[in-house]
Amino acid sequence: MLAYVFPGQGAQFVGMGQSLYDSSAHAKELFEAANSILGFRITDLMFSGTADELKQTRVTQPAIFLHSVIAALTLPNLKPDMVAGHSLGEFSALVANGALGFEDGLRLVATRAEAMQKACELAPSTMAAILGLEDSIVESVCAEVAQKAVVVAANFNCPGQVVISGSVEGIQFACEALKAAGAKRAMPLVVSGAFHSPFMEPARTELAAAIEQTTVKEPNCPVYQNVSAKAYTNPSDIKQNLIAQLTAPVRWTQSVAQMVADGATKFVECGPGNVLQGLIKKIDRNAEAVGL
Repeated sequence: MLAYVFPGQGAQFVGMGQSLYDSSAHAKELFEAANSILGFRITDLMFSGTADELKQTRVTQPAIFLHSVIAALTLPNLKPDMVAGHSLGEFSALVANGALGFEDGLRLVATRAEAMQKACELAPSTMAAILGLEDSIVESVCAEVAQKAVVVAANFNCPGQVVISGSVEGIQFACEALKAAGAKRAMPLVVSGAFHSPFMEPARTELAAAIEQTTVKEPNCPVYQNVSAKAYTNPSDIKQNLIAQLTAPVRWTQSVAQMVADGATKFVECGPGNVLQGLIKKIDRNAEAVGL
C-alpha cells in the first residue's frame, strides 16, 4: 500500500517550489492563487528570499505547506492509500486526501503560523533534541523536571530521537537530567518557541475557532493524525485532533509504525527536503521511503 507523508517546519530552503512553478501551469496557477489569498507574494520569498526571511514562522509554515501540497496535487496519479504529516504537514496531508480544500488549508496554516508566532512572543520558551534514549525514559525525566519548570516530550521522531519543549529553565534542567540518564546528546534547538507544549495554548484557542468554521469533508483515504497515531476518516474526529495537535506531542514514530502495521509498504515524501525519509527508515528499516 502507498502512503504519502508531508514534512513540517524546518524543511524549508531558498528556491523551494521554483521548479514546480516553472514546469507546471497548474502549479503556477496554485502558487499565484496563494499569493492572492495571503496578501503578499510568498513565491518571491520562497524562490529568491533570504534564509532569514524564510525562517519566520508566518512565512515558513505557508511556504512548506504550499510546496508540499502543490507537489502532491500536480502528481499525475495522486492515489495514496493513506496519508500523514509531521506537525504542520498534517494540514498538507488533509488537502492531499481531499478532507480540506486548497484555499481552506492555506488559510488555516496562515492562521496557525500567525497564532504560533504570537504565542512565542508572549513568554520565552524553547526546544531541544534528545538523542540515544528510549521514549519512556525521556517522558519520565520530563515528568520529574516538570514539577519545578515547564517541560514536555514534544516530538517522537524515531527510536532514539525525541524533541522536548518548554521554558528556557525547564529545557536546561531537563537536558542536564537526560544526559545524566544516559542521553548521547541533548542539543538545544534554534527555534522561536516551545511548539507542542502548554506554551502554545493561546495559539490553540485561536486556531480552534478557525478550524470550527472550516468545512472538513470525508477524505479519500485515512489520515494518521499526530495526537494518537491512529487512522481517521470522520470529519469531526479530524477537526478535534487538529485542534488538539498544537499543545500535544507529535507521535511520528508511532504513526509510521501503525501505517506499516496497517499495510503501508512504500512511503512518498511530498514537499521540501528528505527528513521524513530518514526517520521512516529508522522506524522500520524494511519500509521503502522515497521523495518526489
